Amino acid sequence: MRPRSLTGRLVLAFGAISLALLVSVSATLFFVLREQHQNQAKQSLGAQVVWLVYAVNSQKANQWQATIVDEGSQIASDDGYILAQNPNGAVRVLVGSPSSVEIPPGPTGSDTVAIGTTTTSDGKSYVYVEPSSTQTKGWIFVMAEPDRSRQQAIGDLLGGVVIMLMVLVAVGLPTAWLLSRSVTGPMRRLAQAARELPTRSIDSPLPVEGPTEVRDLTERFNAMTYALAAIRGEESQMLANLRHDLRTPLTSIAGYAEAIADGTASGDRAADAARTIAQEAQRLERLVGELGLVERLREGPAALRPEQLSAAKLIVEAAERFEKRATDAGVAIDIGSPAPGEADTTFTGDRLAVERILQNLVENALSVLPNGGHIWLRAAQLTMPGWPPGISISVTDDGPGFPPGTTTKVFERFFRADPSRTGSGSGLGLAIVREMARAHGGEAWAENVAPHGARVTVMLPIVPAMPLSNDPAAGGA
Repeated sequence: MRPRSLTGRLVLAFGAISLALLVSVSATLFFVLREQHQNQAKQSLGAQVVWLVYAVNSQKANQWQATIVDEGSQIASDDGYILAQNPNGAVRVLVGSPSSVEIPPGPTGSDTVAIGTTTTSDGKSYVYVEPSSTQTKGWIFVMAEPDRSRQQAIGDLLGGVVIMLMVLVAVGLPTAWLLSRSVTGPMRRLAQAARELPTRSIDSPLPVEGPTEVRDLTERFNAMTYALAAIRGEESQMLANLRHDLRTPLTSIAGYAEAIADGTASGDRAADAARTIAQEAQRLERLVGELGLVERLREGPAALRPEQLSAAKLIVEAAERFEKRATDAGVAIDIGSPAPGEADTTFTGDRLAVERILQNLVENALSVLPNGGHIWLRAAQLTMPGWPPGISISVTDDGPGFPPGTTTKVFERFFRADPSRTGSGSGLGLAIVREMARAHGGEAWAENVAPHGARVTVMLPIVPAMPLSNDPAAGGA
């Protein structure tokens, strides 16, 4: 069974690699040492060929046979043997007692001695030498000793294996432990920080250390905690703003309802109180609806239904919808006239979403303009580096403009330039504008204009980055 801890797995892996290395090195050394011991035995036997050849060529048959028996006593004591085959093919054992008397192949070509290994009928392996019969008056001699190279190689290896094991334990285990610490240390900190993350914020980023993969994981975790802290701050601010925005209409509703109930408001005053209650209820309903819309848009553009639209026509329709309200407020709406040969402003987008963008922008402008103010609606083709070709829709007013340093904050949910938050808006209008633009694959930005006033521009791609699907199940905006 594999260890559950990373340290255990690293130690096990290191042990397995060390064992494989030890086996492979030992196997290689075994064959090298065995070959070396066989060569030593062959050289020892080969040296004895000299006196055998000398005895055969310098003595009579009965004399050299006695000499061979006498000189070969050392071979016999080592469980070896000497065979002799006369020119007629008869084989005789001169020394030792082998289980078989087969004559192995002799030297070939120009070789004067054949050296090799042979196996007798009882399965024993021997190292032998066999001089050429031309050197021994036609006689064939085989001198053989037991092949103990295997046992000798194993004996030599045992000491080396023990030393290698000691080195692996002395060096390998501390190395594996240090390696596991370099990985598990940062990961334990990550695990502890992850356990604490749901209940408290991380005060400082975790140190980025360890292997590359662990460092990448730590950097991503630090980025996640930073983003989570920012989201928590936004949620806290949103809840505070939401409490403030709900308190005013709820206070009005409760006060007027109590006045109607206890008879303080009667007649025309009761009717006025009822109208105020209805207006504040509508304001609450609009606030809840805008919150839901923002959240749905943040989930993606699947709810949008694209179609071919004309930006020039959309701003004309928006001006017509707000004409009466603007006239009552003493504000003029100017949509301009397209110049001859002006580029086409046709694009693909969701009609309801784009109409909501224009509605929110015009309403924001109307809410800050005094009597005699102006609003300019414009649509044109727009090309920006890093963005696909698109259409820009801008709403400009000659009001007080955005307070310094707030042109990026105005798109945050519940942000209001008025610190007292006494206006009737929900603080979600521009947040919805930006989310709808991004749902199309576009963007929105705000700026102040000279000598005074503000402009909000929305860029919508001609070919949107949203799914081009008219599936009724997708839902509406």
